[in-house]
Amino acid sequence: MDRRLQAFERLLKIMDELRAGCPWDKSQTFESLRYLTIEETYELSDAILEKDLDEMRGELGDLMLHIVFYSKIASEKGAFDMADVLEGICNKLVLRHPHIYGDVIAKDAATVKENWEKIKLSQGKRSVLEGVPLSLPAVVKAYRIQEKARGVGFDWEEPHQVLDKVKEELDELKFEIENHSTHEKIEAEFGDLLFALVNYSRFIDVNPEDALERTNKKFIHRFKHLENRAKESGRLLHDMTLAEMDVFWNEAKEAE
Repeated sequence: MDRRLQAFERLLKIMDELRAGCPWDKSQTFESLRYLTIEETYELSDAILEKDLDEMRGELGDLMLHIVFYSKIASEKGAFDMADVLEGICNKLVLRHPHIYGDVIAKDAATVKENWEKIKLSQGKRSVLEGVPLSLPAVVKAYRIQEKARGVGFDWEEPHQVLDKVKEELDELKFEIENHSTHEKIEAEFGDLLFALVNYSRFIDVNPEDALERTNKKFIHRFKHLENRAKESGRLLHDMTLAEMDVFWNEAKEAE
């Protein structure tokens, strides 16, 4: 028997046993698991950014457990089971890959994405943006919105056009600030600038969420170095000048 199938069968059996015998597992619901699933997803994201393959393996296992868990609870309600979930995604993949399972020709990944959006619309979707979850973090949501719009041809043609748009939005933000406009107008222009930057990121093949998170991690690393060096020198940060703190900050940069 295929080792993958054996492992999956074992997980299903363990889930049945836990749901039947463990007080904690028996008490779980869709709602109680939801926030844990979100946490596990972010932990997987961290492992990916750190390029930690061992950690990725563990986090993927945690996510797989959650998928099995939800399916088990649903089966108890008579709604669906694990087989329904797997058959559903298999059917979706076959339907949305006519270039593999049909006679459609797709010369590149961009064509595949365009076909994907057209197929979804033909299946009753009222808007190509329906598939973007409302609760996504704003940067991720902007990226996905723009990707989906591109899938139906609504996009810039050249990177320099998008960069010009970024500069235009920056100028508009500066204008509102310099003219002491209302907070709402400044916030709106700032949002437009962020949206344009996310747009440009796609054209230079940079995921904005990953880029920002790497910068967050870099800042945290450097700031902790600054705190440690200040402590070693017997100083408190709020008693130091910015120039003094910059010395330790630059140490961290050079060490990288």
